[in-house]
Amino acid sequence: MEKILEVKDLHVTFRTYGGTVKAVRGVNFHLNKGETLAIVGESGCGKSVTSNAIMRLIPDPPGKISNGSIRFKEKEITRLTEKQMRSIRGVDISMIFQDPMTALNPTLTIGTQLVEGLQQHRKISASEAKAKALDMLELVGIPNAVERLKQYPHQFSGGMRQRIVIAMALICEPELLIADEPTTALDVTIQAQILELFEKIQDATGVSIILITHDLGVVAKIADRVAVMYAGKIIEVGDKREIFYESQHPYTKGLLNSVPRLDLQGEKLTPIDGTPPDLFSPPEGCPFSARCPFAMEVCDKVYPVTTVRSTSHEVDCWLQDERAKQLLATAEK
Repeated sequence: MEKILEVKDLHVTFRTYGGTVKAVRGVNFHLNKGETLAIVGESGCGKSVTSNAIMRLIPDPPGKISNGSIRFKEKEITRLTEKQMRSIRGVDISMIFQDPMTALNPTLTIGTQLVEGLQQHRKISASEAKAKALDMLELVGIPNAVERLKQYPHQFSGGMRQRIVIAMALICEPELLIADEPTTALDVTIQAQILELFEKIQDATGVSIILITHDLGVVAKIADRVAVMYAGKIIEVGDKREIFYESQHPYTKGLLNSVPRLDLQGEKLTPIDGTPPDLFSPPEGCPFSARCPFAMEVCDKVYPVTTVRSTSHEVDCWLQDERAKQLLATAEK
């Protein structure tokens, strides 16, 4: 399959009065054309920082892409000037931010905000831009679009505002859409509608999607592949079936075990004990070792090599090493 985005050895740091925070530490992943990749993990693991790095929205100072490559098609994102990035943002790569209300200007009508970006990037007339804006509102399921263009963000519900933000992100027909927790602030009914909207839009436009979330229910609904992130690293990646039914990393299994299941009534949820490591001084070995019930001595000292289980499934865990498997087999006997 054709790769539209490839991230290699990405490092993002933030300088603070307390020291340097190593927020993203050697992230590697790719996105194929027309697919949806979900990046999952608990709060603070580096998901949003990774997505902002792709858009070159890391504030400098205090943040910095200290190392690595972000390659979008034939362009190396890390080497582009700010002027070159402005020609890419919103046109080739668009982003949906977590809170739709803060992504919209409360003093401007929805029509003005939709048309402004389109005229800036596409250089079309006001009438053509308005017609395109009407089409986009209809695509995202907002009725009475002609009247709605004249209204302000406060006149819309949370779900409708999220649809407008999606329309703004898609109006220039980007090839890559980054959705940073797009359903977090919505109730479950509206969440389902937004997820169905993503599927409809992807079928209609062929856009590739990176979905940032901590909600495994959302992942199960629309993702093709899943990357599990912990303490600034991607520790397991695979297709949806492999992650949900053949997960290998103890952290991935812990995430799945902490989700309520309707087929296991009366069973207690299993929490992941402990807390994530301090990213001011991250561990040299596996970042999950302090919380892992299967941790060995080597886990604290050396970061595990990547084990390739299939063409799509990779995991960073010493338990996948053949020597560890032999030790576990011996212990079980």
